[in-house]
Amino acid sequence: MALPALSSSGVKFRRVLAHFPQELSLAFAYGSGVFRQAGASAGPGENNMLDFVFAVDDSVTWHMMNLLKNRSHYSFLKVFGPKQISSVQSYGAGIYYNTLVPCNGRVIKYGVISTDTLIDDLLHWKTLYVAGRLQKPVKILTQNENSKLQAALVSNLKSAVTAAFLMLPESFSEEDLYMQIAGLSYSGDFRMVIGEDRSKVQNIVKPNVPHFQKLYSNILQDCPQVVYKHHLGRLEASIDKSPEGQFTQLMALPRTLQQKITSLVDPPGKNRDVEEILLQVAHDPDCAFVVHQGISGIVRSSSIVQSAKTILTAG
Repeated sequence: MALPALSSSGVKFRRVLAHFPQELSLAFAYGSGVFRQAGASAGPGENNMLDFVFAVDDSVTWHMMNLLKNRSHYSFLKVFGPKQISSVQSYGAGIYYNTLVPCNGRVIKYGVISTDTLIDDLLHWKTLYVAGRLQKPVKILTQNENSKLQAALVSNLKSAVTAAFLMLPESFSEEDLYMQIAGLSYSGDFRMVIGEDRSKVQNIVKPNVPHFQKLYSNILQDCPQVVYKHHLGRLEASIDKSPEGQFTQLMALPRTLQQKITSLVDPPGKNRDVEEILLQVAHDPDCAFVVHQGISGIVRSSSIVQSAKTILTAG
């Protein structure tokens, strides 16, 4: 199943892509330059920076070609060559950003991530950095026929729904669900305290509910706990909050999140297996809080390292 967001995008995005090496397994645009956000004065207008992510199979080769085409995009690291740039890329969330780049009369920012690193993040939430971006509406610009990547993209959305169900009450609105999902990748992000607008999640969701519906409708229609009334544009959910129901959901979470939850709950030296610990969490009245803390732990560490990298990578 392909992502429902794989629609053709505007000419302005394709014109930007033409400036870069074309060996891309996935390219997408995201953020306020693409989708209108509440409180953003220009909306997706001509003044907002355009944000892109490029997934590439071979980072060293791609940076080598991009240095030949776009050397000015890089910081002083360009003098060390593509291998060193790829080495810096591998730290933190595994993505290398060139920012404040003039292109076609606009200012853009683009991140480069290896396809394998992206798949790992989508499946296991190792950092939730790019996986978190792909839990929200994006403009897919190009995608190759990598079936493993396509499956990982869908798996990431299913995991986002599962985590949201664990943190939501038994009954909730469709907007509540999308707010919970959109907030996953901001949990524990220190930039939400320093610099970023704290109402960012609400500003993302409210003007873009139809885009969230398009992204998640297939998954919600297949979910036995949800009655999704697409023709009315709303869902009716009754989530099983019994220990058995929560245990099933906990067991379906990505591996890294399960490990984070385990480390929060299991005292040092006990070394119980993951299943036993998750069963304990499923019976805990604070299960939702524990899941939130686990997600925050993943996001906090990756956001700090990734932000520190900007000292080296800012062009």
